[in-house]
Amino acid sequence: MTATTWVILGTIIAYMAMMICIGFSVSKKNKTSSDFYLGGRKLGPLVTAMSAEASDMSGWLLMGLPAVAMMTGVPEAVWTAVGLAIGTYINWLIVAKRLRVYSHKIDSFTLPDFFSTRFGDKKKALTIIAALIIVVFFIPYTASGFAACGKLFSSLFGMDYVLAMVLSAAVIIIYCTLGGFLAASTTDFIQSIIMTVALLVVLGLGEGLINGFDNVFANVAGLNGYLDLFKGYDVASGQTGEYGALAVASTLAWGLGYFGMPHILLRFMAIEDEKKLKTSRRVASVWVVISMGVAVLIGIVGYSLMKEGILPQYESASAAETIIVDISKFLSRFGYVPALTAGIILAGILASTMSTADSQLLAASSSISQNIVQETFKVKLSQKKSMWLARISVVVISVIAIFLALDPNSSVFEIVSFAWAGFGAAFGPVMLCALFWKRANKYGAIAGMISGGAMVFIWKFIVRANFKGTVLDFYELLPAFILGLVVIIVVSLLTKAPEKELTDKFDEVKEYCKTAK
Repeated sequence: MTATTWVILGTIIAYMAMMICIGFSVSKKNKTSSDFYLGGRKLGPLVTAMSAEASDMSGWLLMGLPAVAMMTGVPEAVWTAVGLAIGTYINWLIVAKRLRVYSHKIDSFTLPDFFSTRFGDKKKALTIIAALIIVVFFIPYTASGFAACGKLFSSLFGMDYVLAMVLSAAVIIIYCTLGGFLAASTTDFIQSIIMTVALLVVLGLGEGLINGFDNVFANVAGLNGYLDLFKGYDVASGQTGEYGALAVASTLAWGLGYFGMPHILLRFMAIEDEKKLKTSRRVASVWVVISMGVAVLIGIVGYSLMKEGILPQYESASAAETIIVDISKFLSRFGYVPALTAGIILAGILASTMSTADSQLLAASSSISQNIVQETFKVKLSQKKSMWLARISVVVISVIAIFLALDPNSSVFEIVSFAWAGFGAAFGPVMLCALFWKRANKYGAIAGMISGGAMVFIWKFIVRANFKGTVLDFYELLPAFILGLVVIIVVSLLTKAPEKELTDKFDEVKEYCKTAK
C-alpha cells in the first residue's frame, strides 16, 4: 500500500478504536438487562435524536441515495426523501411521547414485551410472534451491514473480503457486548456527526471540482426529465421515463415504515424525560432533511464528475453505489492532508453502516434472551445471569449474521428495503392502534401483525414477481400496511372488547400525555 493509503487506513482504525473505547467506558453502567437493552431510560435529547436517525439511515444515505439520484434523476430519490422526512417528523410528533409514557407505566423495555403487556396477552403469543419477526428480519439485515463493511475494506485496501468483514463485525460485537444499548446509542451519536461531516465534505469537494453549482446543473439540464419530479432520466440507457401518481405514492410509502422500526422505537422508550422529546424531534427532523438533501445533491454532482472523467462510467445505480468511495480514492492521490480527509469520508460510510448494525444486533438479541427465553419459556435468571445471557445472545446472533454475510455478492440494499417493509407492515399498524385506539385488542393485534408481515412476502415474491411493469408493481409496504391496519380494526370489532384494566391504563396514559407539557 502507498503512504496515503496508510493514512486512510490509520484514520479508519482510529475511528474503530474509539468505538471500542466507548463500549469499555459505559460497560460498568449496565447492572441489569433493562440497562443493557434500554440504557436505563437515561438518554439525553441530543443522543436520542441523533442515534435514532443514524441507526435509521445506514449506508443507504451515503451510498444508495446518491447513486439513485445520479443514475436516474431526481424523482425516485426526492420522493423517497420526502416520504422519509414526513415519516420521521410524524413518528416523533405522535408516537414518541406516548410510547415513552406508556412503556414506562407498564414497565416494558422491549417492543414484544410492550405489545403483550399493552394488550393483556397473558399467554405471550404477541411476544413470541413479535420476537420471531424481529429475528427473521434483523439477522439478515445485520448480515447486510457486516457485508457492506467487508466490501468497503476489500475494495479500498485489497483485503480478503471475508477477513475484512469479520474484523468489521468484531468491532461492532465488542462494543455492543460490553456496553449494550448505551454504547450503541453513544456511538451512534458520534457516528451521526461523522456521517454529516462526510456528506458535507464530499458535496463541497464535488462542487469545487466542477467549478460551481451553475456548471453542475448546466450539465444535467440537457437530460430530458432528469430534474423533473414526474419523469426521470435513465443515464445508462439515455431514456426519459415517467414517474406517475402511483409511483409517487409507492415511494412516499417508505415513510410508513417508521411506525414499526424496533431500533428507532426503542430510542423513544429510552429517553430520560418525555418532556425533552420536543427538542429531539426538532433536531432529528432538521438533520434528516438536510442530510438527505445533501445526499441527493451529491448524486447530481456525481453525474458531472462522471462526465468529466473524474469518476468511472457507471452502468447502473447499483454500480454507482461506490460513488463516495471513488471520490475518496480520487482525493487520496493529492497528498497526506487530502488522504486524511478521504479517511474521514470513508469513516463516515463505515459509521453509517455500523450505526444501524449495532442497533439491529441488540434488538434481535433482546428478542431471544429476554422475550423468548425468559418471558415465553419462563426461565428464571438472576440479574447477573440475565446480563450474561444478553451478551451471549449478541455474540450468537453475530456469528449467524457473519455466516450469512460470507457471500461477497449478496445484495445489501434489497435486504434493507425488504426488512423495512416487513417491520413497517408487521409492527406499524399494531403500534398505532396500541397507542391511539382503546378498542384494539390482542386478537386484532395478533391477526394484524401476522397478516401485515405475510403480505410483505406475498406482494414481493408473488404479485410483483408476476406483474412487473404493471400497476401492481409497487413497493410492498403500502398494501401490507393497509391490510394489517384493516385486519386489526375488523378483528378487534368482531371479538371481545379489552378488559377494563387495560382500557383504564389507556385512558391514564392518554390523559397524562394531554396534560403534560
